Amino acid sequence: MKLISILDRYIIKKFLGTYIFSIILIISVAIVFDINERLDKFIEKEAPLRAVVFDYYLNFIPYFSNLFSALFVFISVIFFTSKLAENSEIIAMLSNGMSFKRLMKPYMISAAVIAALTFTLSSFIIPPANKTRIDFMNTYIRDKSTTHANGTQMQIGEGTIFYLGRFNNRDKTGAELALDYFDGKDLKSRLTARRVQYNDSNSWTLNNYSIRIFEGNRERIITGTTMDTLLNVTPSDIVVSATDFEIMTTPDLYNYIKRQRARGIASVGDVSITSFEVEFHKRFASILSAFILTIIGASLSARKVKGGMGLNIGIGLGLSVTYILFQTISSSFAVSGAMPVILAVWLPNIIYSFIAAYLYTKAPN
Repeated sequence: MKLISILDRYIIKKFLGTYIFSIILIISVAIVFDINERLDKFIEKEAPLRAVVFDYYLNFIPYFSNLFSALFVFISVIFFTSKLAENSEIIAMLSNGMSFKRLMKPYMISAAVIAALTFTLSSFIIPPANKTRIDFMNTYIRDKSTTHANGTQMQIGEGTIFYLGRFNNRDKTGAELALDYFDGKDLKSRLTARRVQYNDSNSWTLNNYSIRIFEGNRERIITGTTMDTLLNVTPSDIVVSATDFEIMTTPDLYNYIKRQRARGIASVGDVSITSFEVEFHKRFASILSAFILTIIGASLSARKVKGGMGLNIGIGLGLSVTYILFQTISSSFAVSGAMPVILAVWLPNIIYSFIAAYLYTKAPN
């Protein structure tokens, strides 16, 4: 017995073909609107045509496509399944003894392909592309890069507290450094420096430094003009932009969150570490969403209705828009601290899983 029949291949081809076609169609429209909106900026900032095409739009396409992948999945399933139902093809399949459960097999295979593609893109391919796209936007459209940080404090090792009053990421210089070394609750030493310079590989140069060493009731003070030292902190730990999580691969994102949480950092400047956690969990939640929306779309549109496919497409669009809106709202609750991150990110999938299960039971057999 063949694992994938001719009918399965037919449905998979229809599903993935419609998915790709819907992406091309909607992305083409989005690019036209984006060019219309940003053309003045391109001309004003004299953006090179090569940079516009290859640095911006070539990276804009995968970013935008992946961002609305759930919408494309839903539209694709609704559209081609409604077409099959309207042509009585689904009735013919079910009349020949095929159950709706068996009919869902090629749908699930297609959803698995899309889920794997979406996760791979968001985890490993789009982040480097986003860096190029965001650098272009900061140069020629609007500069949203963060270059300064004030009052940064973190734990960079066991019993070691790092504080930096000011830091400029453009020239990697800072001022008002303080390093406190604790043994339990006892302060053993404090290093201060008026100015600092980051070199590379965790190497820092301290200027006009002073070290106070506490030995019981006695205190020793060591001063100097310049000192090179290694500190477990880099500029990326001090200066964080709101878009930094978009340029991190999933392993980098995981390690960054783990490192910052271990240091007791809840936010850097105006950027909450929760935003990075939301992005991390979203990448995994998108895997399940492809299957949920496929089941909902197929269950809704498998039945032939008098109103034609227009009714099904309308219902499908309504559900997909509310799903994306729900994702946005719940994520904002997580960032504001009103809801745990995992619950906020996965709540839309949980609720729509129940909707999918209900519609599946109501599907024609």
